[in-house]
Amino acid sequence: MSAQTDTLPPARPAPPLKDDDAADRLRIVPARRTGQWAAAVAVLVLLALALNSVIRNDAFQWDVVGDYFLTTAVLRGLWLTLWLTALVMVLGFALGTLLAVLRLCANRVLQAVGWGYVWLFRSTPILVQLLFWFNIGALYPEILGVRTVNLLGPVTVAVIGLTLHEAAYAAEVVRGGILSVERGQLEAAQSLGLGPWRRLRRIVLPQAMRSIVPPAGNMLIGTLKGTSIVSIIAVQDLLYSVQLVYHRTYQVIPLLLVATLWYVVVTSVLSVGQHYVERHYARGSADPR
Repeated sequence: MSAQTDTLPPARPAPPLKDDDAADRLRIVPARRTGQWAAAVAVLVLLALALNSVIRNDAFQWDVVGDYFLTTAVLRGLWLTLWLTALVMVLGFALGTLLAVLRLCANRVLQAVGWGYVWLFRSTPILVQLLFWFNIGALYPEILGVRTVNLLGPVTVAVIGLTLHEAAYAAEVVRGGILSVERGQLEAAQSLGLGPWRRLRRIVLPQAMRSIVPPAGNMLIGTLKGTSIVSIIAVQDLLYSVQLVYHRTYQVIPLLLVATLWYVVVTSVLSVGQHYVERHYARGSADPR
């Protein structure tokens, strides 16, 4: 007796899809974000209402703002603000780089010196530091036979105080950038016989700039706005210049708007420049964003 095997009938091929049916099945429907669009519309409406209230409010005295926006006194104060910001950033990052190297070196004493500097100047407010340097003559009336009152004027005090303060923060920015460089890069540079300072200048810092530039750009913008604090020691920066005007004319709001608009203009230009600098140092990275 022969075994009989059950065989299944051959599968019937599926009928071909029409073009319309295939398109319906393959169509990708984007997600509907109704809530996000509703929130965006609400935000735009609120912004439009706020902008309209500012423009049409006569208390802002926009005609006075236009009259004083390009006056000689305001432009002179703006120039001092820009000059002070640039000088403080250059000196602050020069000293901050040295402090970062001290904190990363193998000598324990130099590490302690760098750490102590950063700890001290980050622990005290910048206003206190400026007032301390402004009254340094009470502690040291003469330095090398020169009276400190004549040696340290308001602008010099502003440069010293802001530079020492910025150096503490710049040291941490540079130190973080140096630590972001892979250890293998240093080992390769050592195998080539490069000295410590040459390794730092030619190998480490160029690669660390990718991590240094974003916080450094933020520090630059913060320093620009932070220079307004030097008005407390009668340095005629942008804010102090408009203060001199509204103390005479009693037009406080429009003169403060003049200073505000100039700060907005300069910080916007710096933000654009920071974007291109970041893009330059991001070349060759896996994620250029």
